Amino acid sequence: MGTGLMRLTRYTRSSLVRTLILLVISGCGGPGSGLIGIATTGGGGGTTGGSADVLSFFGQPSSATAGQLMAPVEVGAIDSVSNLDTTFTGGITITLGSNPTGAALSGTTTVRAASGVATFGNLTIDKPGTYTLQASASGATNATSSAFEITTITTP
Repeated sequence: MGTGLMRLTRYTRSSLVRTLILLVISGCGGPGSGLIGIATTGGGGGTTGGSADVLSFFGQPSSATAGQLMAPVEVGAIDSVSNLDTTFTGGITITLGSNPTGAALSGTTTVRAASGVATFGNLTIDKPGTYTLQASASGATNATSSAFEITTITTP
């Protein structure tokens, strides 16, 4: 039987903490190992064996003031075996999911992923209220963020 090595690695990026578990199997696939095969997905929306990527927010949007920059929002593409699909380079688009006030989302709302992650660093919402963001990309399953608050500027 082939020998197997498992390694769990924890990654952090910026002030957003995300934990990805990478399973590294070495020495598998040799005669008698019992490993039949692993389906994988391609980047950019197409697939080469597994199911399409699923988008995921790597840290939820945080509260901000109307008209002011929000903290950067990161969205990643997760493959069919729950790993970050570092080959995904498709454009990811952010829109307002829940928008009860008719607010406008401004900033760069479509970003091409780099190594499977798109970072939206200049988003603003013009009206106070409670919102969600929705991320979408061609060939991937959409993701919706948790609800967050946009508040009014208070003057003394």
